[in-house]
Amino acid sequence: MSQYINRIIVMICFASLAMGCSEDTIDNFETGTLTGIVVADGTNEPLENVKISTNPNTSTVFTDVEGAFTIENIPVEQYSVQAELEGYLTTFEAAEITSSGAAVNVVFELQVETANNRPPNTPVLETPADNAVDIPLNTTLVWSGSDPDDDDITYTIELRNNVDDEILSFSTVNDTLVEVSGLRFGLKYFWQVGAEDDINDDVIQSEVGVFNTIALPENRYVFVREINGNNVIFSADEEGNELMLTSASSNSYRPRQNTSVNKIAFLSNVGSETHIFIMDEDGSDVTQITSQVPVNGFKLEEIDFAWTQNGDRLIYPNFDRLYSVNINGEGLQQIYQTTDGSFITEVVISQDESITVLKTNDVSGYNVSIFTIDNSGALLDDILSGVDGAAGGLDISVNNQAVLYWYDVSGFESPNYRQLNARVFLFDRATATAVDLSDGKPGGTNDFDCRFTPNEAEIIFTNTSNDGVSQKNIVIADTDPDQINNASERAVFIPNGKMPDYE
Repeated sequence: MSQYINRIIVMICFASLAMGCSEDTIDNFETGTLTGIVVADGTNEPLENVKISTNPNTSTVFTDVEGAFTIENIPVEQYSVQAELEGYLTTFEAAEITSSGAAVNVVFELQVETANNRPPNTPVLETPADNAVDIPLNTTLVWSGSDPDDDDITYTIELRNNVDDEILSFSTVNDTLVEVSGLRFGLKYFWQVGAEDDINDDVIQSEVGVFNTIALPENRYVFVREINGNNVIFSADEEGNELMLTSASSNSYRPRQNTSVNKIAFLSNVGSETHIFIMDEDGSDVTQITSQVPVNGFKLEEIDFAWTQNGDRLIYPNFDRLYSVNINGEGLQQIYQTTDGSFITEVVISQDESITVLKTNDVSGYNVSIFTIDNSGALLDDILSGVDGAAGGLDISVNNQAVLYWYDVSGFESPNYRQLNARVFLFDRATATAVDLSDGKPGGTNDFDCRFTPNEAEIIFTNTSNDGVSQKNIVIADTDPDQINNASERAVFIPNGKMPDYE
């Protein structure tokens, strides 16, 4: 029995010794070192204060100014190492710590957190439809667009035409339409929409759309209307449909058309001076013509100038001198000067350029003379002189036989240049007699700024109350002597207008 007990004790001792021999202390665990660097993707710029952690979990450290980090005494294991920094995408790298004792190094290239952001979708043009025609000069461009990440979209819109280098540019944020004004008549326009967000560098361009604007209306009348204290030039067709040609923010007046070059000349202010400009019939391509010698004389709104028939030159006054200038602004020359120092206020030249009609006056606008001269400056006709009161409004017939003008038969003269009974007259050069064309004029009104219509069977002029402050209206009347006494033949064509021209 005792022998049996002794054997059990011995077996227990051997088991205890065996178990004691298989145990390791903590001091015997194997560890290593993890090092690394974190840089920005694309630039390799070191990133500081990047949070570095592992899974399985060990120490958490942060990168230094050089983007470097170290985790020491990290147990032998396979790890997923995480790099985390605000504004960048969190990135993972695998690392295995082995029993070799060598440091393990990892490199992180962090992308900004928008790196996976997608650009906007391609805009789709909707209105005007592709190849649309007769689009108004003021229209709305409409397209559709979206962003897959719901980012704000900035749209840029460009329009080009088929005749010059003009580019119209617009931009919107999120809006998919833009109102466009100031397009030009009869042009083909090409438009394209670009879309971009604040994240991606790419600009996504739509296809190019094409449309055609409405044709230039055949407006044969031009006139002036006062808007907010400025004279503004308009054109109109025979039905009275109007087109505004100059801006209400500038003072433009005395329009004169030339159908040979399809241009309109007019006066406008440049600083303290008044100069001649020309523009296309739609009001575009405005060009200043005079520069060295401005238009000047008595009461600038009374001054008038003239085209030559072929449209290559303009004739205009500067006090007592008459000048000619080419429409490119070159070739300035003095062609006439009054002998008595009186101011030249109005001028018109015959179609064959053989006769020039002039109106001169003193510094107050009175002591008027209306006369014709030839190209040498010799007097041909003394039409009106030696009378009291104001006069003006010159035009000459196509056959050079008749001269149109107005004259205030009241003979009234005042410091504010007010007229009481201005009437239109037709002077016959062959008989040296004048016919009154204003017998149908309402009492207490003035007729002035008279011009022949193209067929010369009618005249177009301005009529207004002689109070000097009432609305001015443009009137058309017959030149037939049998009809001039009939007030019904006088028709108001353009209400609230002045300085008409009809070519």
